[in-house]
Amino acid sequence: MVRSTIIVRATDALPMAASVDDEQTEQALQEHKQQSKLIFRRITPNSEPRCSIESGQYTLHYLLADNVVYLTIADKSYPRKLAFSYLEELSKEFSVSYGPKVESVRKPYAFVGFDTFMSKTARLYQDTRAADTAGSSNLDTLNNELQDVTRIMTKNMEELLWRGDSLDRMSHLSTSLRSESERYRKAARSINIQALIRQYAPFGAVALILIIVLWWRFS
Repeated sequence: MVRSTIIVRATDALPMAASVDDEQTEQALQEHKQQSKLIFRRITPNSEPRCSIESGQYTLHYLLADNVVYLTIADKSYPRKLAFSYLEELSKEFSVSYGPKVESVRKPYAFVGFDTFMSKTARLYQDTRAADTAGSSNLDTLNNELQDVTRIMTKNMEELLWRGDSLDRMSHLSTSLRSESERYRKAARSINIQALIRQYAPFGAVALILIIVLWWRFS
């Protein structure tokens, strides 16, 4: 299930809104909330817009949209597609309510009132086992309508902490792979053309000679 959520400005990691967590949740997620601050510092304009970062029994999912980072901490077993659907819901509502004010705000948690919407939305995305009990629940409908999540980058927190991995590395890798693939296609096309020329050039030469001979003989 979704455990905690925070919304920050991407350019300077200024916190703008967060879920109100009880004392037990605060204690359980203290380390992971510190890790979320590391994630915010690693986010750049080239970062992947969607990423899941595994850390122990939890996964930190973030969505980057319009210079705002929406991050939620969820159980590791919680479906990624539900986590990102939840973040999408927050993104849409936050953009409508506070979008024009994001760049000008100066004080932390300026939009603390957004917690009401976060709490309401989080209740719709609770433990997926509730769907089996309730039969035709909201989660069943969401599961059928959500987008494919195979393109979401997945990382491990240790990679960020100890190896200093960048959240935009995969973007650079994807760009490089696309460039290499395009160059390969062009090279393969050129090779195929050359092969066809070598294969049919002798026949073309013979045909040309016959045409010249026939033209000379009957002209």
